[in-house]
Amino acid sequence: MGDQKTFLITGISSGLGKAFAEGAVSAGHTVIGTVRNPDAAADFEALAPGRAHAVVLDVTDFDAIPGAVAKAEAEVGPIDVLVNNAGYGHEGVVEESSLDELCRQFDTNVFGAVAMIKAVLPRMRQRRSGHIVNVTSMGGFITMPGIAYYNGSKFALEGISEALGREVKPFGVHVTALAPGGFRTDWAGRSMVRTPRAIPDYDAVMDPIRAGRQARHGNQLGDPAKAAEALLKLVAAENPPAHLFLGTDALQLVSEKIEALKAEMAAWEAVSRSTDIV
Repeated sequence: MGDQKTFLITGISSGLGKAFAEGAVSAGHTVIGTVRNPDAAADFEALAPGRAHAVVLDVTDFDAIPGAVAKAEAEVGPIDVLVNNAGYGHEGVVEESSLDELCRQFDTNVFGAVAMIKAVLPRMRQRRSGHIVNVTSMGGFITMPGIAYYNGSKFALEGISEALGREVKPFGVHVTALAPGGFRTDWAGRSMVRTPRAIPDYDAVMDPIRAGRQARHGNQLGDPAKAAEALLKLVAAENPPAHLFLGTDALQLVSEKIEALKAEMAAWEAVSRSTDIV
């Protein structure tokens, strides 16, 4: 089949990454998936011997990434699609959360993704084809109290994705920021890093948010298998979008944010315009 592709997907051990990898393999594609332990590697490769290839790699080990990607391409073949999926959520108000936690959040969600991009992009550019899919979040457009570090990381990846897409478009390389809403994964469960609460003043804000997030865990609207179907439609498109939201919750919340921003801009338009040299 001429439409078979080779995917490199980071973080395939669980959640959306696992769904993306399994969906691509089931559709006949070849998948190179990164995992952080050898047991997960064996499990994935057993799905489709010869088409499911696991690489033990932590995306925060920046120095190891170029060699791992080059080795994978040499052994499996040119990478048609990079899916930067590896990431995690951090919960904690800014005043209570350390700068080290912010660095770790950005190391995984931003710097690791960029390191992967820089490893695959030269050969995509030389071949004049390829698709980079950066898994962001509706939290890369909207914000919620208590996940400021996560929001910051996803806002950053959204901006990098959009600018990168403009840089590489002349080379036939597409870039899409894939922004899911709430999906039935472990993002808000064991996978989330939570800073211990310490300042009582924030109880009124954080207590209901933390309780609500835990109550929604396992009851989210999004189906990971359907997210995988959407990914396959995305990479098959002749003119893929720069941004693709997954889930009615993402569409609704982002639309509300845009309308609120428009209203705020209109209310302050005179002040905005007053700063021009006339």
